[in-house]
Amino acid sequence: MSYDVARIRLDFPSLRSGWAHFDGPGGTQTPGSVAAAIGATLIGPLSNRGTSSDSERNAETAVEGFRLAMADLVAGDPRGIVHGRSATQLIYDFSRHLSKQWKPGDEVLVTRLDHDSNVRPWIQAAEHVGAVARFVDFDPATGELDPAAFAAALTDRTRLVAVTAASNLIGTMPDVRAIADLAHAAGALVFVDGVHFTAHELPDVQALGADFFVCSPYKFLGPHCGVLAASPALLETVRPDKLLPATDVVPERFEFGTLPYETLAGVTAAVDHLAGLAEATGSRRERLDASYRALHDHEAALRARIDDALARLPEVTVHSRAARRTPTILMTFAGREAADVSAALATQKILAPSHNFYALEASRHLGLGEAGGLRVGLAPYTDDSDVERLIEALEGALA
Repeated sequence: MSYDVARIRLDFPSLRSGWAHFDGPGGTQTPGSVAAAIGATLIGPLSNRGTSSDSERNAETAVEGFRLAMADLVAGDPRGIVHGRSATQLIYDFSRHLSKQWKPGDEVLVTRLDHDSNVRPWIQAAEHVGAVARFVDFDPATGELDPAAFAAALTDRTRLVAVTAASNLIGTMPDVRAIADLAHAAGALVFVDGVHFTAHELPDVQALGADFFVCSPYKFLGPHCGVLAASPALLETVRPDKLLPATDVVPERFEFGTLPYETLAGVTAAVDHLAGLAEATGSRRERLDASYRALHDHEAALRARIDDALARLPEVTVHSRAARRTPTILMTFAGREAADVSAALATQKILAPSHNFYALEASRHLGLGEAGGLRVGLAPYTDDSDVERLIEALEGALA
């Protein structure tokens, strides 16, 4: 499947600024079609949802379109698609919803590979009810998270396993299905952070074995918000605190207040844009599959170029080493602060930030403390010239 990155770049007005963006793991640039969908929805006409007027029907269409688009993206059920302000907010909400059913002595498993949003809410929720949160470690030498570590940690008191599908810090993609199978055999639910994963791999929540799956559209060309996917039957068993007159229908019982219709329309446009990356035919899910396969090949080739260049720089230590990983590379430098190298790149209009990026436990486990390292991440619009600029700038900064 061909991947015309030159054509794709024309859809991103912000790239005219001349910056080479390697900050995709923190949020991608936005195509014009997404901005247009947001603007068109706002000027509508637009009202609260209903069927009496065009403005009400426009709101209804935005909600229905969002649920259908996200269901196509994650291979889920549109009745199980929940909107949230962010993935962090959704995880905090569901940690409180689910922990209502926990008892003192129950256990939850979290990993040191995860973004803190899939760690701290579960630890805090466990503390509130007298349950125990336990860490599962990854190997800092390889970046791998071994399912066998979960097999050793699971007990008949384990109620939930929280695990990332891809590390936003070093790109590691654990074998989530193997972990989920172990957790389900022990009677535990599986909550998967798919925020970084969804930007590079087409999700299938059932194939992953995820009971709950969260992602963030602004990581894959959309507006800032979060999305949770689960089966409607499972959501029916979860009882959130809510306003008395608010609907009790799933999934809307979890969406507090009036939905941001313009944001939902922007998410739909982002999914449609992803489906058009490879200009394939078929259903939206089929076009998404073709686009992601083409994107994967494109990003793998660019990542290989960066990996080869970094291998020639003895001052660079690369911490992204897992066999299966996203095109996201964390590096540190002998005798130089990563933040200083990041600043040097910025003088040449190359954006590659330095931080722990809220993967605090992972950064500490790698021996990098709270400072983390410089992170280079690819996105659908990254091209050969961006990579060439990055390599030359790194060589210059380290000379």
